[in-house]
Amino acid sequence: MAPHAELSNGYSHIYGIPPQENKDLLEVNSPNVVYTDREIKSKYVYHTTAVSKSGGRYVATPKETAYDFKVERKVGKVGLMLVGLGGNNGSTVTASIIANRRGLTWDTREGPKTANYYGSVVMASTMKLGNEAKTGDEINIPFHDVMPMLHPNDLVIGGWDISSMNVAAAMDRAAVLEPSLKNLVRKEMAEMKPLPSVYYPDFIAANQGERADNVIEGSKASMAHVEHLRSDIKNFKQSHGLDKVIVQWTANTERFADVVEGVNDTADNLMKAVEQGHAEVSPSTIFAIACILEGVPFINGSPQNTFVPGAIELAEKHGAFIGGDDFKSGQTKMKSALVDFMINAGLKLTSIASYNHLGNNDGLNLSSQKQFRSKEISKSNVVDDMVAANSVLYEKDEHPNHTVVIKYMPAVGDNKRALDEYYAEIFMGGHQSISMFNSCEDSLLASPLIIDLVVVAEMMTRISWKLEGDSEYKKFHSVLSVLSYMLKAPLTPPGTPVVNALAKQRSALTNIFRACIGLQPESDMTLEHKLF
Repeated sequence: MAPHAELSNGYSHIYGIPPQENKDLLEVNSPNVVYTDREIKSKYVYHTTAVSKSGGRYVATPKETAYDFKVERKVGKVGLMLVGLGGNNGSTVTASIIANRRGLTWDTREGPKTANYYGSVVMASTMKLGNEAKTGDEINIPFHDVMPMLHPNDLVIGGWDISSMNVAAAMDRAAVLEPSLKNLVRKEMAEMKPLPSVYYPDFIAANQGERADNVIEGSKASMAHVEHLRSDIKNFKQSHGLDKVIVQWTANTERFADVVEGVNDTADNLMKAVEQGHAEVSPSTIFAIACILEGVPFINGSPQNTFVPGAIELAEKHGAFIGGDDFKSGQTKMKSALVDFMINAGLKLTSIASYNHLGNNDGLNLSSQKQFRSKEISKSNVVDDMVAANSVLYEKDEHPNHTVVIKYMPAVGDNKRALDEYYAEIFMGGHQSISMFNSCEDSLLASPLIIDLVVVAEMMTRISWKLEGDSEYKKFHSVLSVLSYMLKAPLTPPGTPVVNALAKQRSALTNIFRACIGLQPESDMTLEHKLF
């Protein structure tokens, strides 16, 4: 689906336009794939290796598992509801989608700029399809063209915020986008006003109180809040004629909720805790519960523990999709890439020191210790699985020293500064120190992740699978770990290890999509046509 340069059928700029007819831009010529008007059906053999250890040596046994996949080809009309619509990320992603939908160009000090989706894996990156039959040259295609996918230009946007500002005023307050661009989208955005949101003062910094003039009555968890949010989702879906809605939390970082036995450890206990107005049920968990009960995917883009064990169990019970936590944008994405490189290169990383300062409202909220602790945990755990994967360099339970510091500096606004020092032990007792300074516009890195998360989550709602020979197809597990590439602290199904290495996360995303059209993973033996 190509980006839309103009609107059609009289729909408002704000609320999106009817999706164009889906067209497959890739056809797989294989007996393992069947295309019908409604579906793509494929057969796929998953190859893995089962490993056991006996007598000090490893025994590796290749295994094969045959699957059938089914993909619905019709995308339909999709709504994105953002919790924090009037925040930096919410107002920025809304303005950016409007600008892309209209194909806008605006003047800057560096010359004219045109709307794009840079920073989005789905919209601005490619994946290797294979090799040209005669020359052996790699053929790479846009990620978005692998299967019929939602185009962000078609999204219908709405949501909630504790601030009553219309989204144009919120965009001005955020001070992220160029004035010349803001003027081009101001009229549409001025007509958008967030729905009242849930506000429990104990969960976010006290300095956010002055913004809270658009809240649902009540300052603690209640079923009334859950039902209010469910009604908001139903009304949004009905009023805009949507086929489905996806909700994302892009609001303030909350403090961690205490996981308490008998309160939020099981689905039943969590629902009782909501009814009783327990102090350890957070606003984000209330949103998660409302979405789960409504059958709407919910993604948490902040670092707090929204998905307490009871929320995960509730999602599993209702077969609802959830994903999180915390958008992986600038410094942490660089950290996971560099740590993966260093450890895979055989260098023993012994110390990581990360310093940040930023001046946006996220920085103001994080100046409170309880909210900072949520962010510290999500940033600090990002290297754990990579360290655990190398038993040559690290003993069991051995970890590099890792510290994270975030300071609020109003003068720098949304232009975050991040300084990292990586200290490693190298050959024969030597040492290597790498210092990296990263200056980035925070919301312009996070906004494409919001887009990727909604596009991939929507895609997963149209994919089903079964073991070869089974009679019924199933949906993927409620916890969408396939979203891990875009998140700092990836949520995985209970008992499943977390993978933070970027290359593995990207491969998982790519290979699931390849499996859906009956293609095996690429071996990346890039010289194979010359070697054999």
